Amino acid sequence: MDDEYAKLIRRVNQPRVVIDNNACEDATVIQVDSVNKHGILLEVVQVLTDMNLTIRKAYIASDGGWFMDVFNVVDNDGNKIRDKEIIDYIQRRIETSAGFVPSQRGSVGVMPSEEHTSIELAGTDRPGLLSEVCAVLADLRCNVVNAEIWTHNTRAAAVVHVTDDSTGCAITDPKRLLMIKDLLCNVLKGNDDLKTAKTMLSAPGVMHRERRLHQIMFADRDYERVEKTGVRAVEERSSKPQVNLLNIEKDYTVITMRAKDRPKLLFDIICTLTDMQYVVFHGMVNTTRMDANQEFYIRHVDGLPISSEAERVRVIQCLEAAIERRASEGLELELCTEDRLGLLSDITRIFRENSLCIKRALISTKGDRPECAAGET
Repeated sequence: MDDEYAKLIRRVNQPRVVIDNNACEDATVIQVDSVNKHGILLEVVQVLTDMNLTIRKAYIASDGGWFMDVFNVVDNDGNKIRDKEIIDYIQRRIETSAGFVPSQRGSVGVMPSEEHTSIELAGTDRPGLLSEVCAVLADLRCNVVNAEIWTHNTRAAAVVHVTDDSTGCAITDPKRLLMIKDLLCNVLKGNDDLKTAKTMLSAPGVMHRERRLHQIMFADRDYERVEKTGVRAVEERSSKPQVNLLNIEKDYTVITMRAKDRPKLLFDIICTLTDMQYVVFHGMVNTTRMDANQEFYIRHVDGLPISSEAERVRVIQCLEAAIERRASEGLELELCTEDRLGLLSDITRIFRENSLCIKRALISTKGDRPECAAGET
């Protein structure tokens, strides 16, 4: 009954999105007013980051039953959003996301698709791992449509969308799916089985890829620090993001963070807090030319602030990991060429043969042309 009442309230009080280019001199201001629900902040931030908008400032207020947020955003070139079609699209996307009432039993971020098979991988990172994975997929006649690979703290995670090379559609044969899963799992295990490698297949299926990567790495406990010594330990401490927690009156835990600014930083932080079952009631984001300062007043979904030292340490570790996963300090290489079966296997083999480690990769295809960006070697 309570769930049906909540749905009625949301239908009566539809989200309101105002996009204003006059309120701020150097950014487009997006104001969102909506009935509050768990996860709504992530949904709004996800829309903005999916549009490749940079959030320069944000003011968050969702105490009580109403959600009122203001975002100052610019495009990739640092300019205001002037195109009316883009403005209308952003408005529709936010209103749809904020007004959507999810099923209690639905999986987060999962939508049906007949176009491809989704493969999720998690395991211990090592030189040449991506090359071996791509070689297995090529041998099994699986064409990679798009993929994203992250590595952090000796762990590796990937979400890969593949099609059957002969049909161009999702792979649905249970025996073939089982063979793909078993062979990829053997590759991920390698000679080091300290942590169990994981391979998951869904046919058909598609999800918000970046959120799923955060969930995979979180489940794989990549936030647990591997002790380093010497120069690397000093460099790691100097570049480490600053995350502090403090409990105050009115039963809030205040999180303050300072880190090097980069695209999608706010999404990564809000995604992690949401998946850890914390609710942001108030917040502020302010970026400078180099740094991002963020402050959030949070509670757990049960209404309580962080109450133990173990929980405090775990939240700090998880937020640090969320900030670091997408950060790249190495050489970024962009490739674009005609697509063919086994292309990724050939490209990644060249990296391996030249003793280059791929720390992060983004692969996509448009028609018969793949676009591949591999970062940090």
